[in-house]
Amino acid sequence: MDARLRKAVTIVVGSLLLGVFAGGCQNNKKGDYDALLAENTELRDRIASLQGDLGQRDAARAQLERDNREMAEALEQMRRELESRPGSGLTIDGTTVSARGTDIVVEIAGDVLFDSGSATLKPDARRTLDRVASAISSRFPGSRIRVEGYTDTDPIRKSNWGTNERLSFERAYAVEQYLVGKGIHNDRIHSAAFGPSNPKGTKAQSRRVEVVVLGN
Repeated sequence: MDARLRKAVTIVVGSLLLGVFAGGCQNNKKGDYDALLAENTELRDRIASLQGDLGQRDAARAQLERDNREMAEALEQMRRELESRPGSGLTIDGTTVSARGTDIVVEIAGDVLFDSGSATLKPDARRTLDRVASAISSRFPGSRIRVEGYTDTDPIRKSNWGTNERLSFERAYAVEQYLVGKGIHNDRIHSAAFGPSNPKGTKAQSRRVEVVVLGN
């Protein structure tokens, strides 16, 4: 092969190799670009998903904070209502004072007021009832009063009352009459007999008289 032909072949082969090389580089760049684009798209999707999760968490946290504020406000309102009740903070020596709905209940142990099977007030009981009458007159001057008598569940055996209901009424009535004698108007007060119908934890606790200041 003469020199001119060898030169021509060399030029053609070189051109072909350059074209192949250039095409390969372009194909590689195109593949890298597509891979990077796909990765970028995936990252954008993940970021959007995380942002959505964060948004939901922020919304949930905001709702919990609102719920917490509402509960705190409700508790504060309940506290103010309890403190505004006429019987709030009332204490009377020898009694237990509690609330029953809108009523104020002054509970006096039956064994403090009466001997077993008796409906006659003990001398010491009068001092306790004096304090009850004074508290009612000063704190609840216009309220109606119900005196409730209760007994334990033991059948009547040694007294002449016949039934626990009768004994509970006589005891409640004895307390009512004493409170009337201490200045509570007769039109404001009445007695109710419950006998053993509402027992407490022990027999001693069940035997009681409750002076109830009616809220309605």
